[in-house]
Amino acid sequence: MLSRALSGIEVYADPNVLVGYEHADDAGVYQLDSERALVQSLDFFTPIVDDPFLYGQIAAVNSLSDVYAMGGTPHFALSIVGFPKSELPVEVLHEILQGGTEKMNEAEVAVIGGHSVQDPELKFGYCVTGFVHPQRVFTNAGARPGDRLILTKPLGNGIITTGLKLGKTPPDVLEQAVQWMLRLNRSVRDQLQDYPVHSVTDITGYGLLGHAFEMASASDVTLVFQAGTIPVLEGVDDLAKQGALSGGVSANARYVGDAVLWEGVAETFRQVLFDPQTSGGFLISMPEPAAQQFSAVIEGNGGMARIIGHVLERGQVRIRVRAD
Repeated sequence: MLSRALSGIEVYADPNVLVGYEHADDAGVYQLDSERALVQSLDFFTPIVDDPFLYGQIAAVNSLSDVYAMGGTPHFALSIVGFPKSELPVEVLHEILQGGTEKMNEAEVAVIGGHSVQDPELKFGYCVTGFVHPQRVFTNAGARPGDRLILTKPLGNGIITTGLKLGKTPPDVLEQAVQWMLRLNRSVRDQLQDYPVHSVTDITGYGLLGHAFEMASASDVTLVFQAGTIPVLEGVDDLAKQGALSGGVSANARYVGDAVLWEGVAETFRQVLFDPQTSGGFLISMPEPAAQQFSAVIEGNGGMARIIGHVLERGQVRIRVRAD
């Protein structure tokens, strides 16, 4: 929707803009000098869990992720709040802000202000600003044929939280999803500094295949995924079969359109690959030897870094998903 809305609008061509919105990257990057570039992103959403403190925590981790995905170190943030004060007590907002601040403190990010408006629907998030070396910016435009594709968090939290709204998600299934959403992507970003990274994007609202489509398009390549290697949260398949799917699943499928070729993949699993994620992991493209080493290091430290596919020269489609 936003790409269509921006069509034909000419923005000021500042030579210091290293990354704008042309390739739907995770954040904007503006060069300050030869050693520093500013990274900035904005993200907010409506509640996906019932607990306001958890909601604030997840919103903060999600907002920080865009800066990490660009290779940056976040330093300060501004909060964005839409609050229905006639419907909810101010104590709810306090809990949301407290949860967000706790995660910002964990990330060593200063919350220096923000803005709130009265809104019939609760919304919360942050504008996060960080810094990165101009020569070490990660974008979604550098994937190369021969690279391996790595995913750093399991999929399915959108289906799980939709199931929560429908009263279908078991408590233990929700708990595992929350724990992943609360996990900062900082340690993954830190490890990536030691590897020949070609492309990175974080998996959020467009789902795995929506963001993969953007990476493939920006890099002018074809991405191939092996369905059996893609990690999915427990309980997601059952919830998908029960119809716990948000409108974002079908919207993301329309967004990718006929750019994906399915090779023996079940319909339910296709829906998981289009599931909008909140505070998801990274999709990373790097050469095979480095990908194996990186995966081993992350997994050895208790994280997740699964090799789920590879990159080919551009073919007739942008994405291929194989069942085997």
